[in-house]
Amino acid sequence: MGMAVVEFFKQCEQSGDAAYAAFKSLLEKLEDPLTRTEARVFLSDIQAQGGFSDDCFERYHFRFQDIHLDRNEGYHGRKKLTMMVIPSIFMPEDWSFTFYEGLNRHPDTIFKEKTVAELGCGNGWISIAIAEKWLPAKVYGLDINPRAVKVSWINLYMNAFDEKGQPIYDAEKKTLLDRVEFHESDLLFYCREHDIQLERIVGCIPQILNPNPEAMSKMITENASEEFLHSLSNYCALQGFVEDQFGLGLIARAVEEGIAVIKVTGIMIFNMGGRPGQGVCRRLFERRGFRVNRIWQTKIMLQAGDTDISALVEIEKNSPHRFEFFMGLSGDQPICARTAWAYGKAGGRISHGLSVYSCQLRHPNQVKVIFEFLKSGFQEISSSLDLSFDDDLVADEKIPFLAYLASILKDNSCFPYEPPAGCKRFRNLIAGFMRTYHHIPLTSNNVVVFPSRTAAIENALRLFTPRLAIVDEHLTRNLPKQWLTSLAIESAETGLSEDVVTVIEAPRQSDSMIELIKRLKPQVVVTGIANFEAVTSSAVMQLLYATKQVGSRLFLDISDHFELSSLPGTIGVLKYLSGTPLPSHAAILCGLVKNQVYSDLEVAFIISEEETILKALSKTVEILEGNTSLISQNYYGCIFHELLSFQLTDRHPHPERRSEKSESVDVIGFASSATSVLDNAELTISDDGHSLVHMDVDQWFLPVPSPVKAAIFESFARQNLTESEIDVTPSIKQFVKTEYGFPTDSGTEFIYSDCLQALFSKLVLCCIQEGGTMCFPAGSNGNYVSVAKFLKANIVNIPTNSDQGFKLTEHILNQALETVKKPWVYISGPTINPTGLLYSNQEMESILSACARFGARVVIDTSFSGLEFEYGGWGGWNLGSYLSKLSSSGNPSFCVSLLGGLSLKLLSGALKFAFLSLTEPLLIEAFHTFPGLSKPHCTDKYTIKRLLALRENKGGMLDVVTEQIRILENRAKRLKEVLESCGWSVLRPCGGISMVAKPSFLGRAVKLNQSLKHTGGGEMDEIKLDDASLREAIAKTTGLCINSGLWTGIAGYCRFTIALEDSEFKQALACLLKFKSIIDN
Repeated sequence: MGMAVVEFFKQCEQSGDAAYAAFKSLLEKLEDPLTRTEARVFLSDIQAQGGFSDDCFERYHFRFQDIHLDRNEGYHGRKKLTMMVIPSIFMPEDWSFTFYEGLNRHPDTIFKEKTVAELGCGNGWISIAIAEKWLPAKVYGLDINPRAVKVSWINLYMNAFDEKGQPIYDAEKKTLLDRVEFHESDLLFYCREHDIQLERIVGCIPQILNPNPEAMSKMITENASEEFLHSLSNYCALQGFVEDQFGLGLIARAVEEGIAVIKVTGIMIFNMGGRPGQGVCRRLFERRGFRVNRIWQTKIMLQAGDTDISALVEIEKNSPHRFEFFMGLSGDQPICARTAWAYGKAGGRISHGLSVYSCQLRHPNQVKVIFEFLKSGFQEISSSLDLSFDDDLVADEKIPFLAYLASILKDNSCFPYEPPAGCKRFRNLIAGFMRTYHHIPLTSNNVVVFPSRTAAIENALRLFTPRLAIVDEHLTRNLPKQWLTSLAIESAETGLSEDVVTVIEAPRQSDSMIELIKRLKPQVVVTGIANFEAVTSSAVMQLLYATKQVGSRLFLDISDHFELSSLPGTIGVLKYLSGTPLPSHAAILCGLVKNQVYSDLEVAFIISEEETILKALSKTVEILEGNTSLISQNYYGCIFHELLSFQLTDRHPHPERRSEKSESVDVIGFASSATSVLDNAELTISDDGHSLVHMDVDQWFLPVPSPVKAAIFESFARQNLTESEIDVTPSIKQFVKTEYGFPTDSGTEFIYSDCLQALFSKLVLCCIQEGGTMCFPAGSNGNYVSVAKFLKANIVNIPTNSDQGFKLTEHILNQALETVKKPWVYISGPTINPTGLLYSNQEMESILSACARFGARVVIDTSFSGLEFEYGGWGGWNLGSYLSKLSSSGNPSFCVSLLGGLSLKLLSGALKFAFLSLTEPLLIEAFHTFPGLSKPHCTDKYTIKRLLALRENKGGMLDVVTEQIRILENRAKRLKEVLESCGWSVLRPCGGISMVAKPSFLGRAVKLNQSLKHTGGGEMDEIKLDDASLREAIAKTTGLCINSGLWTGIAGYCRFTIALEDSEFKQALACLLKFKSIIDN
């Protein structure tokens, strides 16, 4: 080979670098098939000349050693491997030997024909041993130290060929070269870059007690110093994980990188020192979704000269955590780091446990999705992730939801528009579950979604406003107290008091309920089924017959019996419906509360086969509740999806349902006030299969910022949220003080809901209860006006003037309130919805002064504020500077309530959170007589508190809000230009997400083909464009939904919202141009 053994030793003797250079040259010969045999023989000669001696390592900077693999009688493979080491890499020692012993405890099939990666392979002996004993398909030995990789290759060639340079074949006629590769790689970087999917990941990774952030700052090259390369094997750097404090950060990073490349049936096996304690070691894996099995444990002595545990003593000093050491190898009682440190200083020998853990993902596909999301810019919340569950049922529910939530947040810039009747996907899943598990042929059109069971019951009763209703005693707890305390049964029979709903509580047993139905003849019955009657259909059939006979509408509650399970129990009413259509006078009510994780997470739905009822209920929930929480629907939707995902579609044909002769049943219709509102209010336009652009909803469709997505995900990823973490009141108090100068004290009560309209509905009911009159300025939120009309409140519309931007003034109020009894004045501000103009602090002071003179109760709606872009010396509000003076000097009935929503201010899209601040004791008492309020879930509160805290910090969230405001300003300008080019007169907004404009073509008679399917030709309808027809005409001809002057309360002025997804905003502008073209032609 041109190099004598003696010369080789002389070169190695010069230095460690010289020895490495000599072996690197030898590796080049080994890699060349033409010189490989000669090079392998030369290695044998080096070994024969003393390469195994301890003196060789000290003098020549290398050494060979034999590692004995298996002494079992049944093992027929190679008994030992010969390995070379150099000073700049780790040498095989107790850690790696214990690790190999742990691997040996697995069955022989553990690596057979598998693709394996070893992390931190050092000189490669474990990778080679795995290949030798278990015959895997491929082993990738990975190490960040480039010299370790070169030495590993030399060891591979040395063991793949015998002393004469001839290949050594295994039982499958392959050599180690066929099974093993070594690569320079920071943990699993090589596998990720080359898209290598692994079935096994093993690692004997160091645990650094005191990570040094400077250790990784140097450029990693094979020419670096031996000391640096040796320390590199320790990865002496903080890894950015909560486990860093225990020296486990590197293992944590390895595990998370492994999740991305491990196959679904894959297994990870890691060697871990027990210093942090077995609980901490196990939790590292469990909180990332692994099932953990400790397969081997021993003890090793702590090298006192090499390991400093003073950092652990500091951690114990500042936290309740205790590390785990032992006195000597025979000690069996653990001692803490402080005791171990003192014992060691006194000359004692300290040991710690060394364990081998085998772990496997329990929901591999879903956990992969979760960590893919975290790696896409949300790594900072990974420390909050906790996928460890004592109960498998909890894990089976929560992990799939977190994966679904992660995919939504990662793949969607915003949350899409969903109809108030419920998310289409969710309603489809409910119907699919009913078809598959209960064999009832339903579609999504048979389902209406509500925030809660209580909301569904109250909404249904308000829709019909029966003079007498019988309600199951288990379902009355959150109904209005006035309904439950009314004694107007006689007037209910005679019809003298048709506006009063009287609710009679009744026992759940069917015989008692039926007796009451026959005697009292109620117009509506709401009841569940007793447990002992729930399985059969007989009680259901009797209830259906009894209510039909007396003309009652029946709502059957199945909440207590409805199981989200792949083996749901039999429910008599659903068994009945699988063979018989639901009668027109009956509907099924179900509250979903039986999840395994969150006791306060509720969604409800009503099922009916009567289209008229479904449409009316859908409109009622839109008016009184707004939209049911999309995330709550997604949570239960995920459970339904998991239960349906493994089912074959329509495997069993649905049984023929008996077609009973439809008989006309004389039952109560909708309340007259409800009918008027349902017919005339501008509610959701049905898409009829066409894509519509919604400029008629107060929702946020611009991209949801990363901090918001992070907070939403973290709220669900966390376990065991504490009361202080979800107590939003201190944050809300600070928010209203900072934003509006609104004063609060110990008597101020904050009430929360997941919907603004629900809070406003309760305020309207308080107004009605005390005989007040709701006063709306022309140019108010049309949704709120519809609420007041639906609830039959006394209403006064206060005229406003165009030259003042349709804003309230002190003069206008003085005139309007002169004749109003007990006025309740609604004000939208500082940013006014719908106009987008601003009330200044001075304007607000004069308005409230007028209200105080008349003793008005004022509701200030701030929910559309916080996104101002044209201040013009506005300067914000400071309500506290004059409210206390007005309260003391004005009429004693004067008070101000602050209504607010944070979904717009925090740019949170689907996350809905509303608050109401009440200061008047009598009003607080009245409000609590209407308890049926859908409350925000604990995760919502956690998210809101986190986001409000972020708003307090400079940069970050505030920068995002500033950028989104700039987008809104540009949108407003662009929309104004397009509208004016199309003949609209625009009122220029100063902030918020909406603006108003008046078309010049009102009053014109035009011929339109009112169908989006129109392609030319066909019959045309002539209509007169006015406030009553304009919205429908634009929607049907262009697909654009806006609000007309009937909604804004300003004759001729339509409202447009601008917080749309970018492509939809462009489509909206195109629709306006299209409509102009249509009317021009």
